[in-house]
Amino acid sequence: MLSSEVYSTENDIEKVSSTSSDTEQELKKLHQKNTDQKVQTRTVEASAQELSDTGDINIPNNKFLRWLRRIDDLITIKENGVNARSILQTFVYNDALKPVRSAERTWGWSHYVFFWITGSFNINTWQISATGLQLGLNWWQTWICVWVGYSIVAVFLVLASRVGNMYHLSFPIAVRVPFGTYFSVWIVLNRLVMAVVWMATLSWLGSQCVQLMLRSIFGNDLNTRIHDTIGSANLTSFEFLCFIIFWVVSMPFLWLPPHKLRYVFAVKSAITPFAAFGFLIWTLVRAKGHLSMGTLGDESAGKMSQTALAWAVIRSIVSALDNFSTLILNAPDFSRFATTPKSSMYSQLFALPVCYAVISLVGILSASAAYQVYGINYWNPLDILSRYLDHQHPGNRAGVFLIAFAFAFDQLGANLSGNAIPAGTDMTALLPKYINIRRGSYICACLSLAITPWNLMASSSKFTTALSAYAVFLSAIAGVVVTDYYIIRRGYVNLKECYSNAPGSMYMYNRYGTNWRAVVAYLVGIVPNFPGFIGSVGPSVPEGAMRVFYLNYFIGFLISALVYIGLVYWFPMDDVPRGKALFHQPWREEWAEVEDFGEVEKLTI
Repeated sequence: MLSSEVYSTENDIEKVSSTSSDTEQELKKLHQKNTDQKVQTRTVEASAQELSDTGDINIPNNKFLRWLRRIDDLITIKENGVNARSILQTFVYNDALKPVRSAERTWGWSHYVFFWITGSFNINTWQISATGLQLGLNWWQTWICVWVGYSIVAVFLVLASRVGNMYHLSFPIAVRVPFGTYFSVWIVLNRLVMAVVWMATLSWLGSQCVQLMLRSIFGNDLNTRIHDTIGSANLTSFEFLCFIIFWVVSMPFLWLPPHKLRYVFAVKSAITPFAAFGFLIWTLVRAKGHLSMGTLGDESAGKMSQTALAWAVIRSIVSALDNFSTLILNAPDFSRFATTPKSSMYSQLFALPVCYAVISLVGILSASAAYQVYGINYWNPLDILSRYLDHQHPGNRAGVFLIAFAFAFDQLGANLSGNAIPAGTDMTALLPKYINIRRGSYICACLSLAITPWNLMASSSKFTTALSAYAVFLSAIAGVVVTDYYIIRRGYVNLKECYSNAPGSMYMYNRYGTNWRAVVAYLVGIVPNFPGFIGSVGPSVPEGAMRVFYLNYFIGFLISALVYIGLVYWFPMDDVPRGKALFHQPWREEWAEVEDFGEVEKLTI
């Protein structure tokens, strides 16, 4: 306290000296005050040291405090070479989450096409596509469901991408508009949790590729030659070793900034399709061109009633939405890098369903051909490759190694685009004083080690149940976000207000920084799906509740959207028209120019 007063007095001296040369008397007074304060400071410090030495009082060791300050200075994110001012101020505004400037907006329409080619050609897509086959649909019914499901996904994704495309905002900032500056933290946490779980899951799939690569080199019995010391039904020492190998190899790629990942996606989009189609041709050759064109497994499955068939179709379609529930939410994280207003729109709208339909067909045909050969429904393509290693022929081993390598690289790219970068962005929004996107990506990778994906992936039923369960929460968030942008605000976002927590600012709503209308709509959107969610994890619930749950994404999205519109209509907000005028607003969206955007942190309190 005394030190700060001395500093203040010295500043006063400088100000007086620079403004007038006729104030000698005042300067003498200030010099005397400064001298007295310095003497008093030294006296207090000497007394404190004396008391500390005698043990009469506990004074923190100055060396320890200096050590803590050095650590804080080391881990604090520097903005323009200067330490950030406080946790709250950096939460409201920081360099990592500011609107993307034109020099970093480098994604044209072709980059988004490559992005979804790389996103679709992964093992997870094969597994989700197999849902229809497991529910009793035949191959063409399953493929139609894939087309319909991912076409609907593309519509939702483009709707969610728009705010990032036009205003160059990331998901953590864009979600402040409907939910409020402070409550947005909870929304970001929801997305962050799922990113960590998905990163662990895709890393586990990548580790299975590593298993195949090592077995093709060192022998098919390598997994048994390495002594198992874990003793888990779903994990062996060999499997855990491969998981760690894949995890470690992924680490250098997390260093790349998001706008430079397009090079990784370009390489991935060139390698993976060749591997996928090569795998399909190989499987068809082994089956001698014969396919199991009906359902796979139970013979009675093809004799389903019309009602059972209808619900199987619905569940197969909704599984695509459940698979994309996280990516739909954080779509602005990648659409903000678009070079033009249309770069991320039509490219994603058409490329996404086409890419996913093609790779799903590859997965369906591969599973059907493998069923013809082995009589088993292999929902994971890596299981089919594993069976190929049963025949220790050099050609088999080389083919398995190359395809497994391509699939491993594919899983790496999917982890970067869908989990590591979004998680890093989310963490930057939560604690930006100490975490940027790069650090957040590494933290996400470390947290993924605490997840047990080998248990989650033990069966397809557990995997799809986990997807459906979390879609219950994310669909309600998406309903509020999309409705707020397109209906309530008609495409208008005030960029500077997004980075303000000043009283009365547009997106603070109240002293708690929360739009209670959005929160209520979000909670109400969860309620109808919750009984079915409980039933999906074990307890018995009525059949009607389960059927509502089978429609979880549509139910959550629509109910939260309708409730939000009703609440805004009956309890108007200050920045939107009241009454029926709410539905007669002109479209107010505009392409934001953000080259001079800065210094908005002055708006914070």
